Amino acid sequence: MENDSRAKIISAYEELAESYNALIDHKPHNAYYDRPSTLALIPEVKGKAILDAACGPGKYAEILLGQGAHVTGFDISPKMVEIARKRNQGAGTFFVHDLATPFDQLADNSFDIVLCALALHYIPDWTLTIQEFHRVLKPEGYLILSLEHPFHDYTYFQSTKYFEVEPVKCTWNGFGKPVEVHSFRRPLMGYISPLTENGFYLDALVEPKPVPEFEKLDPKHFQELNQFPSFMGIRAIRKK
Repeated sequence: MENDSRAKIISAYEELAESYNALIDHKPHNAYYDRPSTLALIPEVKGKAILDAACGPGKYAEILLGQGAHVTGFDISPKMVEIARKRNQGAGTFFVHDLATPFDQLADNSFDIVLCALALHYIPDWTLTIQEFHRVLKPEGYLILSLEHPFHDYTYFQSTKYFEVEPVKCTWNGFGKPVEVHSFRRPLMGYISPLTENGFYLDALVEPKPVPEFEKLDPKHFQELNQFPSFMGIRAIRKK
């Protein structure tokens, strides 16, 4: 079942890659909701080694490289990795890898910051991934996560099993032709416990609101997101 789910996720992002990249710079939920709040959680990056885990088309990497960081990124989608390389014109290092498997290519204590934006909901069990984030981070390094908000997902997917991790799916219509995307919904403790049980403490938690540019492009969702969040952000610190 899990392998089937991974295959569906890869297939969806392979299909989405080109249109996703074409729209990512200004698509409201990404450019004017997720990215501003997530970037605000990241400390000074100049000269720092950053892992962009599940890097997608390399937009975060582009921003961080522009601020003087040294960025390594990976993604499960080969097309996304190819696009990330093209977007960043030879800067940074990008390779194909599954977030749910050990990061064998990466050394212990090698990054100051790990960023994982809107990707952990594709994994049913976060334990190994969080342990790998801990391993590759330096002591007191930062882990920055942007996540689907658990209360939003519980409502959106009309769940009746709040305390379970359950497979869910929805159809994305904002990137050209409709694409079915599979993921996993979980309770709030399913977000926090994998961190606190695997060597991290929480430093910040944010429930973002969209920035003003969002309203010009999508006034309906701008109003909705000012009333109830779709995403949340966490900054965790690796214990010594």
